[in-house]
Amino acid sequence: MRIFDPHIHMTSRTTGDYEAMYAAGVRALVEPAFWLGQPRTSVGSFVDYFDGLIGWERFRAAQFGIRHNCTIALNPKEANDPRCVEVLDLLPRYLAKDGVVAVGEVGYDSMTEAEEDAFARQLAMAIEHELPVLVHTPHRDKLAGTHRTLDVVRDSGIAPELVVVDHLNELTVGPVAESGCWMGFSIYPDTKMDEHRMVAILREYGTERMLVNSAADWGRSDPLKTYRTGAAMLEAGFTDSDVDKVLWRNPVEFYGQSGKLMVDEMDAAEPTGETFAGNSVLRGARPDS
Repeated sequence: MRIFDPHIHMTSRTTGDYEAMYAAGVRALVEPAFWLGQPRTSVGSFVDYFDGLIGWERFRAAQFGIRHNCTIALNPKEANDPRCVEVLDLLPRYLAKDGVVAVGEVGYDSMTEAEEDAFARQLAMAIEHELPVLVHTPHRDKLAGTHRTLDVVRDSGIAPELVVVDHLNELTVGPVAESGCWMGFSIYPDTKMDEHRMVAILREYGTERMLVNSAADWGRSDPLKTYRTGAAMLEAGFTDSDVDKVLWRNPVEFYGQSGKLMVDEMDAAEPTGETFAGNSVLRGARPDS
């Protein structure tokens, strides 16, 4: 089983997670920009974070045989903080970087006017930079938030095939399917979706435009939920090709629209055993001995 996790926050995960993911078949991922777990107090903290996504985290993932791509955005939760909004002016310089395969996460958290303004501005950036968009749907009043999300997407003029609307469930998948946008599902231990509910949705709606992710982050989450969904699909009678489509070919097709997606096999196609002063994660190029 080859796996591409299209939404996982590896900044919040350990090297042990990378090893377990590789062993389960994960060979590529997309890490969307999101919040730090506590409020940022300046635009500079975004700059350091974005630099880490396109630099350090990509390097760290490569040590464990996994291709790391990312998305860049001002996330909905922090769009309400005036200290953070100025980062919108800096986004274009990051959207042009290699390995930045979409604008995201954007969308709604509490469905405020500030969130909507940031959402609309970033959709315009995606159009300008010819990038896909990863859209976060709110955890509260999700159905109304999803309908409002689709209205903003439609008004922006972006092609629906360039948009994935994420964190869907049984109530919200229908409107997104009808919109022509891609459908994203986060498989989570306690909230959002689980792998068995996901199998039921795939039976009803099919495998086209479907993305399944772990959304693993600071909370109680599981970076192997993509693998567990694939196993549940096989147990339910889906074919190996069905699983490969949902867990690999679909995310490659969606993010490949950026023209910058990295999924090719690395020279070191398995986790490295090298260390730096006894530490399991290297800090950069090793000096010649």
